[in-house]
Amino acid sequence: MAQGRSPRVPGGAAAQPSERDRIIDAAFSLIAQQGWRRLSLAEIAAEAGLPILTLYRAFPSKAAILCGFSRRIDEAVLATPLDSDASADADERPRDRVFDLLMRRFDALQPHREALEVLGRELPTEPPTALCAAAGLLRSIGWMLETAGISTVGLGGILAVKLTAAAYLATSRVWLRDDSPDLAPTMAALDQRLRGIERWFGSGRRPQPGATASRA
Repeated sequence: MAQGRSPRVPGGAAAQPSERDRIIDAAFSLIAQQGWRRLSLAEIAAEAGLPILTLYRAFPSKAAILCGFSRRIDEAVLATPLDSDASADADERPRDRVFDLLMRRFDALQPHREALEVLGRELPTEPPTALCAAAGLLRSIGWMLETAGISTVGLGGILAVKLTAAAYLATSRVWLRDDSPDLAPTMAALDQRLRGIERWFGSGRRPQPGATASRA
């Protein structure tokens, strides 16, 4: 198994959530309770305690709320730079960095696991939304790989993104059923999947000291 693991995504000091965060949290609470297909934007606004105009200005559709959620998770994962001290772990491979970042992602998703299980069942019945979600996942995985020092350009980079996304989705099925306190089964499944595709990661490049990843 990959050696070491980055700390879990730290929770910041308590602060008033933004309107966008209130909408996302309300949507995911309702998804867990009543599902996705019949969920209306009016219900989300009411659950968030906001006028529907506020929701419209923040997210013009339910699919846009999913995109906002994905971006929020990305930002939580990328907020803490990987350890860039070359002397810290001379044997670290690109696969290890990808492993750390994807496990950070699972940690950040933990509070929303019930809603994500519902989405996994219901989104395939809405192909346009499912395609949008798939495109968002590929974009997120691309940022994970770039943060790990793995290029996503060219044919090799495209294949690395798609293979990593497939490994992540396969591991997600384990994660959804993983009730262990340390997510050991999820870690083992992810490590096995990444070992199978690591040749596509190349030699990788260690992120530069002090470098941070930010989304455009």
